[in-house]
Amino acid sequence: MLDVCLLGSGGMMPLPYRYLTALMTRFNGSSLLIDCGEGTQVAVKEKGWSFKPIDVICFTHYHGDHISGLPGLLLTMGNADRSEPLTLIGPKGLERVVTALRVIAPELPFPIVYREIEGAEQTFEMNGYRLKAFRVNHNVLCYGYTLEIDRAGKFDAQKAKERNIPLKYWSRLQSGEEVKAEEGVFTPDMVLGPPRKGLKLTYTTDTRPTDSIRKNVPGSDLFICEGMYGEKDKAAKAKEYKHMTFYEAAELAKEAQVKEMWLTHYSPSLTRPEQYMGEVRKIFPQAKAGKDGMSAELKFED
Repeated sequence: MLDVCLLGSGGMMPLPYRYLTALMTRFNGSSLLIDCGEGTQVAVKEKGWSFKPIDVICFTHYHGDHISGLPGLLLTMGNADRSEPLTLIGPKGLERVVTALRVIAPELPFPIVYREIEGAEQTFEMNGYRLKAFRVNHNVLCYGYTLEIDRAGKFDAQKAKERNIPLKYWSRLQSGEEVKAEEGVFTPDMVLGPPRKGLKLTYTTDTRPTDSIRKNVPGSDLFICEGMYGEKDKAAKAKEYKHMTFYEAAELAKEAQVKEMWLTHYSPSLTRPEQYMGEVRKIFPQAKAGKDGMSAELKFED
């Protein structure tokens, strides 16, 4: 199961009822944060989640509304006597940008591991999931992310019996481990069926619709996408500043046939996103207007 929480859904500036951009996921004891806008710490506290399991923080790009909450978060982690390494992932210039922000947090009791994204796409394997960064189209270097969790095939006890595999090795094989024993070498493929459908989450913000999004979104159980503007007369403004409208996001979701889409990263002038959702759902019925604290549990299919 993958827990997902949209901590902040605002763009450009925080509002009394809307924090800036941040997404948090939890899986198998570890937590991932994508973007860390101002107010992220308060949003985590309001949700009742913990900072302690956060071991990876990714950045889509380095505009202030996506990274301005990082120094305070690092200080909070340090004050909690964290000693485990923290991995940061982001576009080129990551270490330089974070070092500048750390003027107010120069001493931390834990190491930071910097992983700058190289090229148009890069995949990172960690913590039982696969994280892929893909370049999108904003007015600075910017990336979207997919998080995928694979699921092995179902254990076939009959196969194990037919191959005379001792019962004591079954659990290890079921977990994907190769077993070398006196009786021989046993591999998971000897007892597992074909791989089953896993879980996939895609997150994109601050971008125009791109082929890279169309390529990476299909198969997503949840697609969280920027919707800067709901007003149809702001389509030209979205193009000029390289953002996306609700309707462009809905078209991407429809084309990719995702299970569900949440809109996020609203303009400060967009105070009631829900009022535009009727038109959006005509394009993609499984669209929702994201809001701070909105969460979901993505579960494996039986």
